[in-house]
Amino acid sequence: MKSPAKKTVKKKIETTINKDLEKLGKRIKQLRIAKGFSSYEYFAYEHNISRAQFGRYEKGEDLRYSSLLKVIRALDITLDEFFSEGFDK
Repeated sequence: MKSPAKKTVKKKIETTINKDLEKLGKRIKQLRIAKGFSSYEYFAYEHNISRAQFGRYEKGEDLRYSSLLKVIRALDITLDEFFSEGFDK
């Protein structure tokens, strides 16, 4: 049986991860709109990314690092540029 302290730590980690994923989604959406794409579906289509999957990325659902890199490349920016706003240093 897990101790209450371990459950608390696990809950804090899950909460932090979910907040970070939400930040990723907001940043992806912000940059897509800044690139002139009002529709996430059109952006995904134009960059050969699954439209359903891209929609989940913008909602802050979990994504693989390789998928994040593909989105960042499609936005034509660097990792540094992507993480320059909306994330704690």
